[in-house]
Amino acid sequence: MAVKRRKLGNPLALAVMVLLTEKPMHPYEIAQTLRRRGKDTSLKINYGSLYTVVQNLEKHGFVEVAEVQRQGNRPERTLYGITDAGREEAVEWLSDLLAVPAREFPVFEAALSLIAVLHPDEVARLLRERLAGLEVGAAGLRGGLEKLYETLPRLVLIESEYQLHMIDAQAAWVRGFLDELTEGTFPGLKEWRLFNETGEVPEELRKLEGGLADGP
Repeated sequence: MAVKRRKLGNPLALAVMVLLTEKPMHPYEIAQTLRRRGKDTSLKINYGSLYTVVQNLEKHGFVEVAEVQRQGNRPERTLYGITDAGREEAVEWLSDLLAVPAREFPVFEAALSLIAVLHPDEVARLLRERLAGLEVGAAGLRGGLEKLYETLPRLVLIESEYQLHMIDAQAAWVRGFLDELTEGTFPGLKEWRLFNETGEVPEELRKLEGGLADGP
């Protein structure tokens, strides 16, 4: 099952619609509320882009002007509320994102796909550096979560829990890969070293390239 193609694809638009199910707000209040709830760790939030997102949501009929406020000489503030179409869109969109795995392209995965051009010893050095950063990040996030649990319900912190588990999982994988490199148990390690030291392409890769050339 594929995720439905939607009129708006920016996750910030979904966050705005979900937030407006609580009450009408103006864009600045939306941004402040998202930041106060820690959503800026999962979403790119700035006032300029948020205002554009709100305008696009209004254009497609997902939000509408609920009230225009004026206080003294201060500029008018436009409060936006969600429409019935917006509620339906938010529920369907969020349901799709939760239920249907989407193919993403993380930059670390892209880097791993190209590491043959680096010497195994250099890869090990770089991954040790990455592992140290992951461990620091995990410790900071874990400590922050423990503090936040004291004042915020777990429901609004669930994405931070997921982030922490993903960091821990990546760190565990990196440790295992490092062990293979340092202990010399990674398959083809000798040929990988030879390729970087002499430029000689490993036989397995030559066969693979030959097989691709002979393909349909």
